[in-house]
Amino acid sequence: MLAVFLAVVLIPFLSLLLAALQPAGTPLTGFAWPRGIHLENFGHAWSAAGFGTLLRSSAVIALSVVPAAVVCATLAGYALATMEVPGRGKLYAYLLLGLSIPVEVTVIPLYYDLRAVGLTNTVPGLALAEIGAFMPFGVFWMRAHFATMPRSLIEAARLDGASSWTTLWRVLMPSSRPAVTTLGVLYFVWSWNQFLLPLVLIQDPSRRTAPAGLGLFTGQYEVDVPLLAAATLIVIAPVVLVYLFFQRHFINGVLSGALKG
Repeated sequence: MLAVFLAVVLIPFLSLLLAALQPAGTPLTGFAWPRGIHLENFGHAWSAAGFGTLLRSSAVIALSVVPAAVVCATLAGYALATMEVPGRGKLYAYLLLGLSIPVEVTVIPLYYDLRAVGLTNTVPGLALAEIGAFMPFGVFWMRAHFATMPRSLIEAARLDGASSWTTLWRVLMPSSRPAVTTLGVLYFVWSWNQFLLPLVLIQDPSRRTAPAGLGLFTGQYEVDVPLLAAATLIVIAPVVLVYLFFQRHFINGVLSGALKG
């Protein structure tokens, strides 16, 4: 069974890699072993699409979104799980509504709201939009995690005179690293792969993210499959590297949530 799932995951990547190593302009309809290794496709795709600037923009936005979103979700989840916040049930239900509303429905009103305050075509505007879009899941994730923490641990800290801030950072956070790391990896993947928000909110081509740039690149080279495959591998490489680096913490966080749930 594991071998079947492994094949399902790896076959698309293998198909992309084999296509990227074909000579540029080669028509492809399926798996085909490359006639030689043509690594120049990656260099051509990099220069033609301007991936240096696009990847830098994606990195800036992801590094702006992920820390802020993780901190906000952690604080909100901690408050809703452990504190007697007035109307916390209604507030939590209101936040969960965000999980049922697709981004496509909100992107046009969001554009006009950000334009009214001068935040369109800017990194802060796009970062705020992504943080807001990611917050419902993050609050849900962290609230579920803190709700499973032993109440006796929290009560003991309060009896010892610890403030809510000290209880969170000194008592609960050391055992919450897998959950926080998992949320951070998910946020990074979602921010990096975000396509619609950067496409609508960023009109300057030099400020667009890698997925948005890949979409424009696809329109220009739609018949050159090897070049498109090389460009796609360039865009997904950072996501794969981040996941491989944090995979142990990610799996621990997912399994911990599954076992506690």
